[in-house]
Amino acid sequence: MNSRQLLLDIRPELRPRLDNFIIGNNAELIARLRTLTDPGMFDQIYIWGPPGSGRSHLLLATCAAAEDKCRPVHLVRGNELGDDLPLTPGSLVIVDDVDTLDESGQITLFRAFNSARLSGLALLLSGQLPPLHLALREDLRTRIGSTLIYEVKPLSDEEKAAAIHNHALQRGIRIDDEVVRYLLRHGRRDFNSLMAVLEALDRVSLEQQRQVTLPLLRKIMQLEIDDGLGSV
Repeated sequence: MNSRQLLLDIRPELRPRLDNFIIGNNAELIARLRTLTDPGMFDQIYIWGPPGSGRSHLLLATCAAAEDKCRPVHLVRGNELGDDLPLTPGSLVIVDDVDTLDESGQITLFRAFNSARLSGLALLLSGQLPPLHLALREDLRTRIGSTLIYEVKPLSDEEKAAAIHNHALQRGIRIDDEVVRYLLRHGRRDFNSLMAVLEALDRVSLEQQRQVTLPLLRKIMQLEIDDGLGSV
């Protein structure tokens, strides 16, 4: 297998769902997001955390759950929000990375707040920082600060290790503790990246008919470094 194939394998493929998010200390947040997908629920929620914390996973998963319940949902990234945002009555409006909103996008989101009660809209917003530290116009920052606010709590290494073992077990992969420890010490810290490397390990071990071992993990992680996946 060449390095390009390995790089493609390392990229995550699992569709984000609330059920495949490792909850850790985020149980209250997950429960709140589940209720937000129900037609007729009109909460306004802001979640924040650094890149790799799982924010985008949660937004995509909430969007999918709303679609499953036939609730109208509109998902947009902050830097793509211009002068127009669909405000379908009774819909769930999701805006990721509000800290990247330009001036027109900030005005549009502020108008969505003003229309929410009249149109029966639910709002789910996401950013890297708590509302107090968002570099946004004051009236919008105040509106965001009045929502239900949740920090996405990162997993501890123990929780990550348990989740990796559990995921490996579900896939029928035999993985030693030393492999998991090495991955946690030397892999990227966000959980999606760790799981993506595990997926790659599984594929390569099957194709090459090799066990999942520490040398095989080192080979894949070296290819990741050599091909600059960390900057993709």
